[in-house]
Amino acid sequence: MTEMYEFQGKVLCNTNSVLGEGPTYDPGTDTVWWFNILGRELHELNLGTGEKKMHSLPMMASVLARIDANRQLLATEEGLFVRDKNSGNLTFYAALENDKPENRSNDGRTHPSGALWIGTMSKRAENQAGSIYHVAGGKVTKIFSGISIPNSICFSPDGTIGYYTDTRISRLMRVMVDPQTGLPAGEPIVMVDSMEDPGGLDGSVCDADGYIWNARWGAGVVDRYSTDGLRIARYTVPAAQPSCPAFIGVNADRLAVTTAWEGLDESARSSQPQAGALLELGVTVKGVFDPIYVL
Repeated sequence: MTEMYEFQGKVLCNTNSVLGEGPTYDPGTDTVWWFNILGRELHELNLGTGEKKMHSLPMMASVLARIDANRQLLATEEGLFVRDKNSGNLTFYAALENDKPENRSNDGRTHPSGALWIGTMSKRAENQAGSIYHVAGGKVTKIFSGISIPNSICFSPDGTIGYYTDTRISRLMRVMVDPQTGLPAGEPIVMVDSMEDPGGLDGSVCDADGYIWNARWGAGVVDRYSTDGLRIARYTVPAAQPSCPAFIGVNADRLAVTTAWEGLDESARSSQPQAGALLELGVTVKGVFDPIYVL
């Protein structure tokens, strides 16, 4: 039985992003980072001071991973880049489908081993044009292919299980993972089949107890799944297109959610003014921080 909850949260930042995505939190600076992919923007919000900054980017980017106090790894439509936090300068790090300029990066997350999983997709969302890659030490390895819209990349706290989805078919996949390397150690199986439900599985995070928190694009909800694939709770949000959650706060006990207004007509946008904002769900969670990427 799914427990239903009305929205009790708040707007953290009214950024009005066309396609808000890729939220993550830096516990060293108490800062939330996220992207407006289509607007080529990187946003940051200091939770303690409320200071907000927007950084224009020369290309579309979708995932940020901490490297150390001064550097970040960005996944973009033109490959992987190391970003200097102080200057904003981008240094090329590794190619990612440089033979496919029609593709861009999408969802991704660092594994506890320090490796990165990053998905790609067609800029026109063509069927099965994307893949998911494992990146470690600058080496890029394709691990899954034939994916239209890769999302929900996250890992169990011990790093032994990986999850991902193709939002177009809305099946959450589960695969065993080598905890030392972050590479798949088996074949993926379907854990959740939600093709018949409204909306589609988008971004996910896995909490300290192994529960999966998923933003359901098009349905205006964040769902919580048990480790055996049962949807045990559903939280409404005031935006039809939530895209990805992130654990935030110095104790990782809060949940932020990016949203988007991409594809909404004027009437739909006027009925949901929070579409495109960074939201806080307003529940206490037992989260974990995204690991750093190991160069």
